[in-house]
Amino acid sequence: MPNPLKYNKKFDELNEEEKKLLEINKKTIADFVEQSSSISDVNYATRNAHAKTYAVAKGTFWTEPDIPESLQPFFDKEKFDLTIRFSNAQLKIKNSKKDIPAYGFAVQIKDENGGLLANYPLVNFPLFPINSVSTFLKLFTAVNKFYSKKWRSLFSMLIQVIKMIPSLVTGDMVRNIIKLIGRRNDFILSFDYYSVGAYRLGDQIIKIKLCPKNVDKHTGRKQQIKDSLKNYLETHDFTADILIQLCYDLQDQPVNKLNVEWKNSPFIKIGEVKITKDSLLDSRNCTNELLSFNPFESKIFFQPVGKIQKLRDEAYKVSVQTRRKINKLLHGKNS
Repeated sequence: MPNPLKYNKKFDELNEEEKKLLEINKKTIADFVEQSSSISDVNYATRNAHAKTYAVAKGTFWTEPDIPESLQPFFDKEKFDLTIRFSNAQLKIKNSKKDIPAYGFAVQIKDENGGLLANYPLVNFPLFPINSVSTFLKLFTAVNKFYSKKWRSLFSMLIQVIKMIPSLVTGDMVRNIIKLIGRRNDFILSFDYYSVGAYRLGDQIIKIKLCPKNVDKHTGRKQQIKDSLKNYLETHDFTADILIQLCYDLQDQPVNKLNVEWKNSPFIKIGEVKITKDSLLDSRNCTNELLSFNPFESKIFFQPVGKIQKLRDEAYKVSVQTRRKINKLLHGKNS
């Protein structure tokens, strides 16, 4: 294989129009979070994405013994402690038996002293349907306004959805949508999970994939997702392989084109995530609900790469700041 491509900050840079749209979007994020307790009918301010928590658990990352030498400096311990949050991608919390099958598997990695090394919010769909930063910002702004009961934003939202259509018809996107529809009733822990966007690993650029081992996809089909997940983690150990792809060539492994899969970059196993039974934390505890999985709080050499990823940095900051402000007023808590 050729040498991996090195990270360059130009991958993350927004133009002036995109920066202006981002400032507008940040205001609508704050408005949404301020109203989120009434939007979702709960007694706390929620996240503006992946608002619904299914479970929070402790886990362990075990480093692969035969990890390639070039990666060893980043995995210099046998194991690392994890906090894991399972969630649904919807902005609004609904107490329904069946949610849309858009799940989150967010991983927080700590060092031996309990300090944060990295946050990786993974999802069960490998692609992102929008490559245009301006289209994404306009759509996200309209969605936030719509949920905040500003109905006049509906037309703007529909316009941006129409603009998304060309990026939805790539072969990779169509194939993965069909696959997800076919698996819509499968157990949440039977899915593979992906970083979608790219991340730094030192000067290298990677994508991440989490592959569960020996999980029956038919588990808990007659239960609510939250109950089936809780029951499984109380009675079973969970193990998943962690694989990465390296970026060698932007033609085959594009950083800012998220609606196609990377090709000609083999998966490399770097370790396993393990959750032993009875490792669940109380997801209703305010401290656990308010955990931040912002990947831009990671050490600099583990942070996200790309323009769409850069938007998440600003969105996370506004969301967390507003949640903390509102929840301090509601519950006297600082986080």
